[in-house]
Amino acid sequence: MQNSLPERRKDLGWSQQRLADELGVSRQTIISIERGRFDPSLPLAFRLAETFECKIDDLFDPHGEGN
Repeated sequence: MQNSLPERRKDLGWSQQRLADELGVSRQTIISIERGRFDPSLPLAFRLAETFECKIDDLFDPHGEGN
């Protein structure tokens, strides 16, 4: 599943560690999500959307089409 996390995180000027700290997860979790190796749980997806002030479907494309 493609996502726009790296771009949105960088727009905030945040490191992967900063985002991980904000969400209470490991930096490795953020890396894995950004690279598409791991799909977040629904609660984590909601926290990500809240952090970036958007909807979940603004962050993730389950069809892997464009970002």
